[in-house]
Amino acid sequence: MSKNKKIYFASDVHLGAPSLQNNREREKLFVKWLDQVKEDAEVIYLMGDIFDFWFEYKRAVPRGFTRFLGKIAEITDSGIPVHFFTGNHDIWVFDYLSSETGVIVHRDIVKTELKGKKFFLAHGDGLGPYDKGYKFLKKIFTSSFLQWAFARIHPNFAIWLAHKWSGHSRLSNGQVEAAAFRGVDKEWLVLFAKDELQKEHFDYFVFGHRHWPSDIDLNGKSRYINTGDWVTHFTYAVFDGNKMELKNFEKPTSTIK
Repeated sequence: MSKNKKIYFASDVHLGAPSLQNNREREKLFVKWLDQVKEDAEVIYLMGDIFDFWFEYKRAVPRGFTRFLGKIAEITDSGIPVHFFTGNHDIWVFDYLSSETGVIVHRDIVKTELKGKKFFLAHGDGLGPYDKGYKFLKKIFTSSFLQWAFARIHPNFAIWLAHKWSGHSRLSNGQVEAAAFRGVDKEWLVLFAKDELQKEHFDYFVFGHRHWPSDIDLNGKSRYINTGDWVTHFTYAVFDGNKMELKNFEKPTSTIK
């Protein structure tokens, strides 16, 4: 890996969220960020929930997101790898994104070495024994029968139904994953990272999902990084080989709701 290039991480953009009225502006901001980071990016990791809903029919995909998809295709065409982690909102990604935009899709955790450091990468949903409610939902949503059955529904109704479901989520009032940071001793992903460190060393755990940008020292040698979101915080992480930083991008001028 090049010493002068950087590795970027971002998550939880929730493009197309039906309860948010500034989707177009947020998409433009995210594309603007991609345009900037491509100048010195060695690789880009999109850590899940980039879309608020996504389902690939055999011959159709959800409308919209043209600015984002075009920019991703431009970046991968230029030779910069883009890794796309499925989240709990865009779990139904199949082969369209990889074949049309060139992203590398991950549906599970990734353990990898980047610039000489060990990374544990995942969206963060359903990890460990803590997030029990979502672990149950994930089993349902990853069911091949359910995916087959959903694909039989006309897209107009199916996508409307998915948006109704999303409308009852935490984003319905511009809210984030939790009302507040729960504290180091109660954050499920922090507890999960500490459990993993009992089995194997990692320099960095990088997650999304929680929507709270965080940089937490786990044991003096390992750090927990949460990339935040592009709903209220507009944050991302960047690693240059020597240091990992959480940074803020500009926020939209319109309100969230």
